[in-house]
Amino acid sequence: MGNLMGSLRYKEPSTVEECDSTWETDSDPEELQPVDDNNMTAEDRLANSSRCGDEENLTSHQGKPEPRKNVHCVGMNQFTDARESATKLKRSYYAAKDLYKYRHSYPNYKKPRQPSEFRNLRFYLNKIPLVPDGIFVEEILNKWKGDYEKLEHNHTYIQWLFPLREQGLNFHAQELAQDEIKEFQNTREAKRRFLLAYTVMLDFFGIKLLDKNGNVARAANWQDRFQHLNESQHNYLRITRILKSLGELGFESFKPPLVKLLLEEALVEETIPNMKHSALEYFVYTIRDRKERRTLLRFAQLYYRPADQFIWGPPMKIQSKPVKGASASSPSSQSNSDKAEDNRSDKTEDRNQRIAEIQGSTDGPLSITEETPVSEEDRDSQEGKVAAENRAKQSNSCKIKPQFE
Repeated sequence: MGNLMGSLRYKEPSTVEECDSTWETDSDPEELQPVDDNNMTAEDRLANSSRCGDEENLTSHQGKPEPRKNVHCVGMNQFTDARESATKLKRSYYAAKDLYKYRHSYPNYKKPRQPSEFRNLRFYLNKIPLVPDGIFVEEILNKWKGDYEKLEHNHTYIQWLFPLREQGLNFHAQELAQDEIKEFQNTREAKRRFLLAYTVMLDFFGIKLLDKNGNVARAANWQDRFQHLNESQHNYLRITRILKSLGELGFESFKPPLVKLLLEEALVEETIPNMKHSALEYFVYTIRDRKERRTLLRFAQLYYRPADQFIWGPPMKIQSKPVKGASASSPSSQSNSDKAEDNRSDKTEDRNQRIAEIQGSTDGPLSITEETPVSEEDRDSQEGKVAAENRAKQSNSCKIKPQFE
């Protein structure tokens, strides 16, 4: 089975449009089509072999990316993109590709681990401490909640509390494995502690968990924490990691309520205005369900300012040419139709007038089956007049209907 899976790779998209299927259909989460590894280019293999770096602590507080050797750090671009969004109205390909890989469950194959090697699960069972600090999960859950200085300045715990199937900056933290994810989701104690860790971080952000469905609201400390969140933008990288980890460990339904609240605060209430770019470029696209993403993006589009710079909406549709005989027509086609109708009416009126002159009658517009041509020479000669009268009589013998009913 391992060899079979190992022989398959998934060709990565090369554009933002290929990464984002949000507006394509109303179907369920996206699916990948496998391609033969032998047909992959060197660039594809290199891209598939690389991992996105941890999204925590990839940038300094001043927004200057910190270099990282041999690792392609998408999180590094999250903060940079936010700073450049005011001048560049363009989606980030690096963000789109990273979240595409996440939504498709990281198509790169990794060899399975033995249960004894499930370090993330063992950490949440309180059997091993996080490395390098040597702290057990129970200590974090019981003693760190409300200690905002420690949560802000310590950068090694976040990879252990919210593990992913990608390597982070803390190389002591182990990537999740598929078998480990299944075991984690079936372990009640691990899931209980994971939710407690989630509430610790929500409190750090000024948010509280309302129920088991994942609904959230402002916490009592929201004013101070939102102000801090607006100023410490490296925490947006942490939020992206938390959202991803929620989906990996069985809490996908918790993500939309959190993203919706953050969009409201960033766009409507404007308590965290610096977050709006990260919320739209990253947070929304951690959600695997297309319908959920569309709902959130439509909501955001209502409040985004300036409105003409909203670049996450559905693609513009090219107006097709009107189909001949269609019931609905554009104003321009209606105008052309009206002109053609006027021209036809004018010609009919001229014809009827000529017939009336020939007949010596003015009984209103008539419609004839065949037009009676009369040359100028005929009109100028007596013979022509007689000929015209004879032809007119012949015409009167046909059925004559009123032009308008």
